[in-house]
Amino acid sequence: MSKSKRPVAEAKRGTSVQRVQTGVKLEKRILLVLKALAGSLDLTLGDLLEGIILHAFDGKTPFSAATLAKVRALRGVYGLDLTAADSHRLIDTDSER
Repeated sequence: MSKSKRPVAEAKRGTSVQRVQTGVKLEKRILLVLKALAGSLDLTLGDLLEGIILHAFDGKTPFSAATLAKVRALRGVYGLDLTAADSHRLIDTDSER
């Protein structure tokens, strides 16, 4: 067995971590798409975000072709027209809701 691979039993158990509650502000439509995607994948929003982030940190795409198709459909449902080109350029507006 290679040193880089964990035994199957250990991989199935998972890795113990300490999670903390955070108050992160996100663009409304992005959050709607993420919540809907998490629900469709039977994940919590936190689990979905952790997966996306860990994949990004490793330089890997977080989604399969089928999941990307779901994302495209959900973007249409929620009117999310922002793209990666918009990142770091979003201006927060105050809402009175």
